[in-house]
Amino acid sequence: MVSNIYGNTPPMLGAKNLTQTEDYDTDVLVYGVPWEGACTWGDYTGSELGPKQIRLSSARYSTYLPELDHINVEDHLSFGDVGDVSVIPHDVPGTMDRIESFAENLWRSGKFLVGLGGDHGITYPVVKALTNTGKKVGIIHLDSHYDNMPHHEGDEFARSTPFMRLYETEGVRNESLIHTGIKGPRNKPETGKYAQEAGAVTLTINDIKEAKDLKAYANEIYDMASKDVDVVYLTICSDVLDFAFNPGGPVDGNGITSHELVTMIYEFGKRGVCGMDFVEVYPQQDANQNSAHFVSTAVLYVLAGHVHGGHAK
Repeated sequence: MVSNIYGNTPPMLGAKNLTQTEDYDTDVLVYGVPWEGACTWGDYTGSELGPKQIRLSSARYSTYLPELDHINVEDHLSFGDVGDVSVIPHDVPGTMDRIESFAENLWRSGKFLVGLGGDHGITYPVVKALTNTGKKVGIIHLDSHYDNMPHHEGDEFARSTPFMRLYETEGVRNESLIHTGIKGPRNKPETGKYAQEAGAVTLTINDIKEAKDLKAYANEIYDMASKDVDVVYLTICSDVLDFAFNPGGPVDGNGITSHELVTMIYEFGKRGVCGMDFVEVYPQQDANQNSAHFVSTAVLYVLAGHVHGGHAK
């Protein structure tokens, strides 16, 4: 079996290359969605390059985290990389269907899924696919923005819309959809109203920053997301981070630090999220690829939590 996914692109974090098989015999399945739909602001573009750059950057890292009780994640979990969804740039609805079908096949394997975006529009078909398996889903959504507009210039699947689509998805419990880290004037006045009307929960940057015990607060967030559902899914937009920690993401200040993010997602992993995605990495904006590099750390923190919470087989 060839070592690279394609060209010079290696599997994520040294994972087993599963691109030529559907024998998904690893505990964790990584996949990429090299998709960018409508550009919702100026020429801010390039997130479709995220999966390639995240994988390339991951080649620098082991799976050992000395700061978390010296865990070496690969001692407890095996990693497989199934490659990328085959997207159709001129066909947005067709691409959404392809992502949904691809993800549903992976969800039915029962493994822990790690999705690499791509813009945030990919989260809708990925979670829709999870509901297709009969699961009732709660969502922890880490982001500066609600991403819950009805459409962007007629496009119902743009990166500013996935959570409106998820509000409308029968298998998602809106009251267990937790918009976390919301802040700033790039949100529109109506977006908070849409969330409230749908029954979703809003936790702002101030709620996070003012928490006296961030680990305990992360567990409170998980409690909200897990109420009356079967599984909890984690989706991370890079811009939940302050732009000082996210040079390759959308430009948003007054965000959380990288340490605050990994502290929270480690706790979510311990509690038992079923899978995750990390979206909105823009390699063209980031000469040193700092944001793409950070994705490896974020994924490993979630998986270390998964192990320490007793969820690894």
